Amino acid sequence: MAEQHMLTPQGRDNLLQELEELKSVRRPEIVRRIHEAMEFGGDLSDMGEYNEAKQEQAFVEGRIIEIEHILRDAVVSEHHASTEVDLGATVIVTDDDGNSETFTIVGAPEADPLENRISNESPVGQALMGHRVGEQVTVEVPAGTLTYTIQEVN
Repeated sequence: MAEQHMLTPQGRDNLLQELEELKSVRRPEIVRRIHEAMEFGGDLSDMGEYNEAKQEQAFVEGRIIEIEHILRDAVVSEHHASTEVDLGATVIVTDDDGNSETFTIVGAPEADPLENRISNESPVGQALMGHRVGEQVTVEVPAGTLTYTIQEVN
C-alpha cells in the first residue's frame, strides 16, 4: 500500500507550482548548459561546468520524482471552521510560563519550522491534533516535556 501524504490545498498548489518550474524552466536550462559544455569538446570529466550541470540535473530529476510521488499519493485536507485542531489549522498556544506561540498544522511535505508550519506527524503537531480551545496538551520533545494550553484555533 502506498504511503499517504497529507497536504493542505496550499501545500498541494505549492508542490504543483514547484513541479511546473522544475519541468518547464530548470530542466531545459540544465539540458542547455550540458549541451553547451559538450560543445566545447575535450575530456568531459575535466569540465567543471559539465560536472556541475550533471549534478544539478540529478538533483532536479530526483526532486521531480519525489514531488510526483507525493502528489500521486496525496490526501488533500481542508481546514473547516472548527474549534478542534486539524490539518490546516493555525493554533495559538501558551506554555507554562505564559509564553505564546503560533503554529500552523500542515502535512509533512510542506512543513517549515522556521515559519512555524509544523507537520501533523511532528511530536507537537501530533499532540495538538484533535484538541480544542482551553485544553492542555503535553508533549515529549528532545529538550524535555512541554505543556501547552490551546488559546485559539483558526
